[in-house]
Amino acid sequence: MDRKQKETQKGKKQNSVNNREFAVITYCFIGLFLCTMGYFVYFQVAKSEDFINNPYNSRQENFEKSVVRGKILSAGGEILAETKTDGEGNETRVYPYENLFSHIVGYSTKDHGRAGVESWANFNLLRSNAFFLEKTMDKVTDEKSIGDNVVTTLDYSLQNAAYQALGAYNGAIAVMEPATGKILAMVSKPDFDPNTIQENWDRIVADENSESVLLNRASQGLYPPGSTFKVVTALEFIRQNPDSYPDYTYACNGSIKENNSKLSCFSGEVHGSVDLRRSFVKSCNTSFANIGLSLNGDAFAETCDGLLFNTALPVEKLDTSKSSFVLNGASSTSEVMETSIGQGKTLVTPLHMLMLTASIANRGVLMRPYVIDSTQNHEGGAVKTYSPEPYGPLFSEEEAEILKDYMKETVTGGTASKLSGMSYEAYGKTGSAEFGTNKGDSHAWFIGYAHREDKEDIAIAVIMERAGIGSAYAVPAAKNVFDAYYQ
Repeated sequence: MDRKQKETQKGKKQNSVNNREFAVITYCFIGLFLCTMGYFVYFQVAKSEDFINNPYNSRQENFEKSVVRGKILSAGGEILAETKTDGEGNETRVYPYENLFSHIVGYSTKDHGRAGVESWANFNLLRSNAFFLEKTMDKVTDEKSIGDNVVTTLDYSLQNAAYQALGAYNGAIAVMEPATGKILAMVSKPDFDPNTIQENWDRIVADENSESVLLNRASQGLYPPGSTFKVVTALEFIRQNPDSYPDYTYACNGSIKENNSKLSCFSGEVHGSVDLRRSFVKSCNTSFANIGLSLNGDAFAETCDGLLFNTALPVEKLDTSKSSFVLNGASSTSEVMETSIGQGKTLVTPLHMLMLTASIANRGVLMRPYVIDSTQNHEGGAVKTYSPEPYGPLFSEEEAEILKDYMKETVTGGTASKLSGMSYEAYGKTGSAEFGTNKGDSHAWFIGYAHREDKEDIAIAVIMERAGIGSAYAVPAAKNVFDAYYQ
């Protein structure tokens, strides 16, 4: 090969290298461009609304100058919040049902911000999807456009039934469709009238030190779960003894003592010989304390983490508190016994217990709870619809069936018998959660669900502060809600 041919071949190789480098650079730029466009599309579809709806985003103030805030509606079309304008153009936010939806619908004030749906759906309510000619005329005449309406999943009749059932007690009742995650009702007491919150703000805030009026106890209140937690303890015993749990037996004589730690059944009741099912149905404290002592504490903690303890609940928009479970392999005998019956340091929100119950009713699968069903323009035209979204299984289907069976017998022959013999099948677990230093002071609990072939199942969580026994107070409250649904 002569010199000229060598130089030609070398030149071709160099060109080939240069072409490869150019191609790599070109593909990198194309990849970056596609990633940028992909994120732009993702932001527009999934995140732009959250960004604009952020309370610190100043764009919301501009919307308020050109749009009359839309209505908030129940699932049945009842107006839960609307803006009325007088002859001089002054706007007033009106809540026709006053205290009834105070925490879940929330409030919108000039000086003190927003809460509830008023806050989460602020952007939707201040956005107008009216017909473009109508919006054009509004601009020409310097009139405000009418904002979009937000349709919630809330059922007026169930909300009213839950509100009445809670009566004069502080506490919360929350109701959900297990198959969809729709929140049908959410009541928290003490409550407030959102119509007068602007002028009564100083008094309400002053009362926060003792009453916590603005706290949504359903999603933010933290309580000892009492015997409702036996659902979790029973689950863990089944998981650690998958073959032998049906053979478990215990002789209850009303109390149990282990390493100088003593614990009694409620009111000193003696249950005699009980298996796991009977322990659950009769809510036998001593048997569950005995079960707790047999469990691997680290595995128990892992199960609770999988059941959403010590983590933020997967709930869109709602302000929630984290439930806490602190037991592990190094915990003391006393801590193990108390935790196993839902006392000790364990704290839960009613919403969390509702989600666990709904998962059991839904074959172990949790659907993400949600409150906003859709948005419409002021003439009823669809703007956006929100669909049910599964979070995933919290229980296996087999575990859910076992717990369902226990919860059913708790109604037919146990502590929730006030729900037996209805036109629907009820399932549940009662609880009487002791608190404070005065022995005998307890919150009344009930968690459960109801089933009838002609309607969707509904799940419920009831907490009535300082009421006493769950079977005497929380169960009748749940019955009132179930009756309203199946009437």
